[in-house]
Amino acid sequence: MYEDGTGLLTIGALARLTGVPVKTIRNWSDQGLLPPAARTPAGYRLYGPDAPARLEIVRSLRDLGIGLAAIRSVVDRERTVAETATQWADALDAQIRTLQLQRAVLRSVAARGSAAEELPHMTELARLSAQERRRIVTDLVEDALDGVHAPAYRSGLLAATPDLPDDPTPEQIGAWIELAALVRAPELRAALRRLAEHSARTAPAAGEGSTLGETDLAGPEQSAVRVTDPARHEQAAVRVAELMRARGEEAVAAGIAPDSPAAEPVLAELMAAWIPTQTGTPDPPAEDGPAARARLLEQLECAAEPAVERYWQLLCTVTGRPAPPRWDVAGTWAAAALRAHPGPSELDRSVFDATDPDRVLYAYEQVTRDVLALVAAVRPEDLALPTPCAGWTVRQLLDHMVWENLMATSIAEDAPRTDHTADHLGDDHLAAFADSVRAARAAFTGSGMLHRSYGPYEAPGAMIVQQVVVELLAHGWDLARATGAPTVLAPEVAEETLAAARRIYGAAPRTAGSSFARERPAPAGASVADRLAAFLGRDPA
Repeated sequence: MYEDGTGLLTIGALARLTGVPVKTIRNWSDQGLLPPAARTPAGYRLYGPDAPARLEIVRSLRDLGIGLAAIRSVVDRERTVAETATQWADALDAQIRTLQLQRAVLRSVAARGSAAEELPHMTELARLSAQERRRIVTDLVEDALDGVHAPAYRSGLLAATPDLPDDPTPEQIGAWIELAALVRAPELRAALRRLAEHSARTAPAAGEGSTLGETDLAGPEQSAVRVTDPARHEQAAVRVAELMRARGEEAVAAGIAPDSPAAEPVLAELMAAWIPTQTGTPDPPAEDGPAARARLLEQLECAAEPAVERYWQLLCTVTGRPAPPRWDVAGTWAAAALRAHPGPSELDRSVFDATDPDRVLYAYEQVTRDVLALVAAVRPEDLALPTPCAGWTVRQLLDHMVWENLMATSIAEDAPRTDHTADHLGDDHLAAFADSVRAARAAFTGSGMLHRSYGPYEAPGAMIVQQVVVELLAHGWDLARATGAPTVLAPEVAEETLAAARRIYGAAPRTAGSSFARERPAPAGASVADRLAAFLGRDPA
């Protein structure tokens, strides 16, 4: 306190009283936030009794991040604290959103391993306004669908906008950056146009319903489904699409090849559910037959657009909506089954008969014994060699053989696997194959699989194991040819395995997309494994 009897405070006394540094008080005083009440003869500032309270107000407002000009308006009573707090809270909200966006971009950059050259573009995309992001989608749709009369399909695309939340995750930022790149890709525009043209070409008459792809964004695969009553449209479409997905995935999990006789009952069920949804379309099919199956195949092929599926997946990630169910496994299986079975036929259950469980297990043991010897002889440098099978390398072939064992094991354990595309070989191909054989044999005997039936069509477990035997003997032949080893394999059971292959696959069409090419002639003196390879479409010459 200044010793003049007035009760005024020196700047040092005010600092000691409030704990605010002298330098800070002097700065705020110079800014007009805390004007001195008087000065000493030497020119030093003196502050009045109200200065500590005013200083506490200034300090509190500064601690909240409020600017000096705004604080001045409060302490000078030009604006209320409430008005200033509202203004600065709004400003902080905007600042927080900016910081959150910057954090998400940086996290995305770190996760993606982006190069320095990508950073400016990523930052620019992340900063776009909602209106600017919508404009990117609008330009895509207008360009891709230019001249195509599919108004409902167009409006459905435009309705799905890539709205980022205020606090996007790194995954959402990454998805938006990928989406912004995808919309410039010619393949996406071409795919959207094909879907629009299909919609325009197959659209029902006015008032007769609509194509699901025009109104429902749940998944591109559902663009095939149609009903007559708009009020029931979505329910029927989703029901049929879910049935197709479920049956296709079940067939894959059960090891039912799309061109095998066991695929026909699955197709018959799908056709029966799908045909009623076509009422109101041009020339609707009345019953299951070649024309109806050709139409469904066309719709599935039209919907099989990977770029469009990726577009919807990214859009859902950006907006935080659940991703549409994947259709690739079921759609691929259903399309292949329709190609292999262009018309309905009765399931010949005789393929399920004449399967001796004990003999099948013996055949599995003999075939895996000889194939294991081939696998043991594979050197690391052999893994990149080509094989006669579908353009696979030796490594890819071995991975598939391990998968065959693992898949059969999972069926025996009532938990069919779905990780077909994973790496099942690892770093030790011999150990992976040997372990899969041991696990499969234990499952076949320990679960009672050889004496049970599986799936809605009650396929005998012994027949499923027999299919594995056929697969392993055929792929063992592929491996022997790739590595230059003899092709005389499992002579004790090769003839009966060939007979089983003819019984199971003899009626299967050899069409595009089928599991096997057309049967080839086997040369004179060919081994039984050579003849099996020829039956399955390999060239044993």
